[in-house]
Order: sequence, then structure tokens, then C-alpha cells
Amino acid sequence: MQLPTLMTCLAGCAFLLSPLSEGCGPGKGHGRRRAPRKLVPLILKQFSPNVAEQTLGASGKFEGKITRSSERFKELIPNYNPDIIFKDEENTGADRLMTQRCKDKLNSLAISVMNHWPGVRLRVTEGWDEDGHHSTNSLHYEGRAVDITTSDRDRDKYAMLARLAVEAGFDWVHYESRAHIHCSVKSDHSVAAKSGGCFPGNASVTLESGAQKSICDLQPGERVLASLGRHGDLIFSEVLTFLDQDPTTLRLFVTLQTEAGVQISLTAAHLIFASQKNCSEGTPLAPGVLRTMYASDARPGQCVLVSDGGPGHLSRISRVNMKVTRGAFAPLTRQGTIVVDGVMASCYAVVDQHGLAHWAFAPLRLMYSWTGSTGGHSDGMHWYSWVLHWLGRTVLDSGRLHPLGVARDDT
Repeated sequence: MQLPTLMTCLAGCAFLLSPLSEGCGPGKGHGRRRAPRKLVPLILKQFSPNVAEQTLGASGKFEGKITRSSERFKELIPNYNPDIIFKDEENTGADRLMTQRCKDKLNSLAISVMNHWPGVRLRVTEGWDEDGHHSTNSLHYEGRAVDITTSDRDRDKYAMLARLAVEAGFDWVHYESRAHIHCSVKSDHSVAAKSGGCFPGNASVTLESGAQKSICDLQPGERVLASLGRHGDLIFSEVLTFLDQDPTTLRLFVTLQTEAGVQISLTAAHLIFASQKNCSEGTPLAPGVLRTMYASDARPGQCVLVSDGGPGHLSRISRVNMKVTRGAFAPLTRQGTIVVDGVMASCYAVVDQHGLAHWAFAPLRLMYSWTGSTGGHSDGMHWYSWVLHWLGRTVLDSGRLHPLGVARDDT
């Protein structure tokens, strides 16, 4: 028990002392306490994240109107938080009904409002809508959206209220009008809300023997085709553990198809190596061409590094689509990279830089070198990954973390 505890402490040091963290590391500011991050209010009509509400990167698609007589009505939970004022103009209690995720985020926001403006409380003007007052497919009909103000109805506070809502973890926040802020969340049971950083179980990797093997059958200690990073040199790297493994749950995957005829599927928050700009099929690989990006940010026209048994070369993404597949696996190699279905990818997810993630996992690699193990782990997220996710949300700016990756832990 002592060794995992020690490694947890080392993990915290790795994250906190990372040279990419503000105010840490050698040089100017070393040893100083990091100043609190300044909250920037939203401006009128701005929404965060900067995508449409009912998309993968925000609150997800409308799943159907909930009525009092429908089976799904049991999904709605009343919120009796005394720190929140509910307008309840219908006098039916409808504004208090919401999904568990919406309730959790709203309660968190209520605390932030009281801390930011002593004596002021959060006010909900509209919650679950059973009367058809909103547009077709509104998330208000599912109890996944709320319209909010402050209890003093001071409109000068609403821009900051929107920012506090973002910080509280709402999946989409819109400074919709001068009269209120609109907030919404993902469905509690949607596959989008459970996306971490994984590959589907039927994806294949190349062993040192040259044989292909499904990721779901891969074992720690086996050596698989990987890369030295964005430079493209291919090597075989030892599998240390699985950062996440779930053979049964349905997950939503982004599928990138290339002109070379290979394709890779990975969750939206997973990192992949791709060209910074559009490129042509067969473009020579040169320093600086590749960088890591979230799979959800990859677009047709960009190139990825592929290997068809020979040296790696660039191939142009021809199509990006989504699919739901059962099973999700995230192997960690010593190199921190892996070639899956012929395409090079990072082993990491959620945080927006491969180098930062690889630095943070250094203690786990050290633990494996010393003991030949990374600690007890069964299905689900590895204990070390869980610690780093928690530290990442605590230490890093939320803009450095993928919204779906973060969402996975607190749904």
C-alpha cells in the first residue's frame, strides 16, 4: 500500500512541477505561489464552448421530450437547495425538476455565486418545461437546461455569472440575453458524457513479431509498434499497463479515414499526431509538420502518419465521422505513442499537449521500471490516471482540458 501512495505523491509533483504549468519550474517565478487565475466575464451573445449547443463538444443531441406520463420522467430529480431561488411561475414545481448532472452543476454554481457576491443567491427562472414554451428540441424539455439570473436581478452581474457557470462545469453556457443566462448539460446516460481517451476493443496493433493483435487482447510486457513522436521514426515499445479499459460499455468514437485506405477510431478527447495545415497525400515528413491535437479537432485535408509495414509516411484525412462501438481500451507504452490500425497516435488524452502528458506519467514509468508493475488495476480507469485527472482539473486552466474528457469523471 505504501508504494502506490508514494507514487501518487510523485504524480502530484510531476504535474505541479511541470515546466508547462504556470508559475512552476526553474527560472523566473520559481518558488512563488501561483496567482489566482483571473475570471473573464462572457460578453452578450457569447457561448462557451464555441460550438453549437447540441453537438458532441457541448451538451449533445436532443433525446426526446420528457412528460409526467413518460417512462423517462423518473430521470428528473427535484432540487430543493435553499441557496437557490426558483421562480416557479407555473406553481407546479417544474423549475425544480432536472437531471442529476444538471442538479450537480447548478448546486456547484450556487456556491460560487455566494462566494463571489456575498448576500446574493442564484435564481432559476426556467428549468424543465412541460408546457411547450421553448423551441422544438429544446433541452429544457429534458430537464437538461436552466435559465438563470442572480437574486438581486442586477444585470451588471450577468456577464460574470455566465463565466461562473462555465467554471461550475455546465457543458454549454450562453449569455443569451440581457435578462438571463442559458446553461445546459449532457445527458446523464449519453455515450458522449462518458468519453475518455480510448480506442475500440476491435482495433489492432502490430507486435514485434509482425503479427497483428486486437487491443482488447493485448497484455502488459508485449512490445508494439510505436513512434519516437512527431518526428515519425517507428520503433517497438513495451506496453506498461492500460490507463483505461472497459470491455462492455458503449462509447462514441471519432473515425478518421485516410486516402491510404487505413482508418483509426478513437474517442474525441484522445490525442493524435496530425499536420498543422492541410497537406497532400505523400507529403514528405519534415520537422515541425506534425503536432498533437484532439481527435475531435482533426479535419479532412490534414495529414496523419501511417505505416503499412514499411517506414511511416503522411496520408491525407479524407473523411471524419462518428460511430458507437462497444468496448474501450487505452494502452500505455513506455514511449507514450502507439500505432493503431496503421495510424500513429498518442497514448494520452484530455490534456491538450502530448509532452505535458508524457511528463506527468514519468513516475508511473519509473514505478514499472523498479517493480515490473504499475499497481493493482482491473477494469475501469487506472488509479494513476484518476489522480492526474483530478490534479489536472485543480491545477490547469480548464481551456487546457478537453470538455468530454473532463466530463467523464463527474457524470
